[in-house]
Amino acid sequence: KKMSKFHITNSVLPRRHFLWKAGSGLGGIALAWMLKKDGMASPRTTNEQSHAPLSTDFPPKANRVVHIFAFGGVSHVDTFDYKPELVKHDGQAISGNRDVEPFFGKPGNLMKNRWEFHRRGKSGLWVSDLFPNISTCVDDIAFIYSMVAKSNNHGPALFQMNTGFIRTGFPSLGSWLSYGLGTENQDLPAFVVLPDPRGAPGGGQINWTSGFLPATHQGTPFRTTTGEVIPNLETPKEIPTDKRKAAMEFLKEINQRYLDNHPGGSALAAQIRAYELGARMQTSIPEVVNFSSESEHTRRLYGLNTDMNPSFGRNCLLARRLLERGVRFVQLYHGRSGGSGNWDAHGDVISNHNREALTMDKPVAGLLTDLKARGMLEDTLVIWTTEFGRTPTTQGLGKSGRDHHPKVFTCWLAGAGVKPGFGYGLSDDVGFEPAENPTTIYDFHATILHLLGLDHEKLTFYHNGINRRLTDVHGHVLKQLLS
Repeated sequence: KKMSKFHITNSVLPRRHFLWKAGSGLGGIALAWMLKKDGMASPRTTNEQSHAPLSTDFPPKANRVVHIFAFGGVSHVDTFDYKPELVKHDGQAISGNRDVEPFFGKPGNLMKNRWEFHRRGKSGLWVSDLFPNISTCVDDIAFIYSMVAKSNNHGPALFQMNTGFIRTGFPSLGSWLSYGLGTENQDLPAFVVLPDPRGAPGGGQINWTSGFLPATHQGTPFRTTTGEVIPNLETPKEIPTDKRKAAMEFLKEINQRYLDNHPGGSALAAQIRAYELGARMQTSIPEVVNFSSESEHTRRLYGLNTDMNPSFGRNCLLARRLLERGVRFVQLYHGRSGGSGNWDAHGDVISNHNREALTMDKPVAGLLTDLKARGMLEDTLVIWTTEFGRTPTTQGLGKSGRDHHPKVFTCWLAGAGVKPGFGYGLSDDVGFEPAENPTTIYDFHATILHLLGLDHEKLTFYHNGINRRLTDVHGHVLKQLLS
């Protein structure tokens, strides 16, 4: 009877085959040891279910992050980037070799800032009257005036700020931090998203996806309007507690049995952890969203007792409560997709930005003030971004709106490890493009990871034949921003 090359007869293993099999086995053990020694077999890959805190590449300055995302495109030249030349040349055509790439129609003429600017705090940084409350916090903020994005379309620009890529399918910043750092509280998600109460941003959950990372690292959105904070979390009243517990134990058993027989399935591992976390959150979530213990002073700080819509203020206060309970990354959105209800000031920048600033300014300043008063700003990184800026010109002749502008815009950071009261980079005389230290989103992300003790070149995940990372193959840490 003919046998294949590696089959033997009479169940006897020839010496040559024994040495080949034994050698390859020992080689595999040696290879695994060398990969672990060289750091290529990261212990993070075994962290899918436990989500336990992980070691960093070097001592971190920050232990947690809150990311405030002003969706729609905030005008830098009307808020944080003062340009006297715009006042001087108001109504004139833009000069020089400046190719305006409008998103809608033909660009108009230069338009001066629509709010007065003043130097603020001891640092003397410029902030417009649009943000009277945030302006009181400038001595804790580091502004980046030379941010550059790749797209003038909301969707791709939004994805790039969140994931580093203008295409979908890549893990978000919060997911990378969950994967790289784990969580300090096993009763709450590592990555929580608080959408604008008016609706989700463009692309919805794509913005907090885990992409190709294990599914357990995706963001958990909280419902910030009415009803349950997390849909279907609470057990229906008609189901007895003991029966619910027994059903969960049975489900856990059969899921674990399947996972043991089919190792490597991150989706099921994440589902098992989600069920377990969900059970624990039935106790932890009602406590964290209950503001009854908060003082009247704190409520005023976040604007909860004002005539304005207090929904975003509640989200900011909830963010602080999540952070102090060990949540690693909280993302707050201000602005929803479609129509009004975001910072997309095509028609009239004054009415649009006044409306949006009314509900964002006080709560953001309140969050910074509250974190500082509690000593949390020392190890909490606060990020404020928008997906791009707006043109220094009007959107069409005789108009009062501004178009999308990714060539240069402003973002800022505050808190752990950030140089306070500092301005980095410069835009040109009219805020059209960088004049000094152009800053990519790769640089921005690399700096955030650095503040959390992670080397952006080492935080990788093998996917489709390549070690993927948040910063792709780019990015430099902005060392001048570090305290």
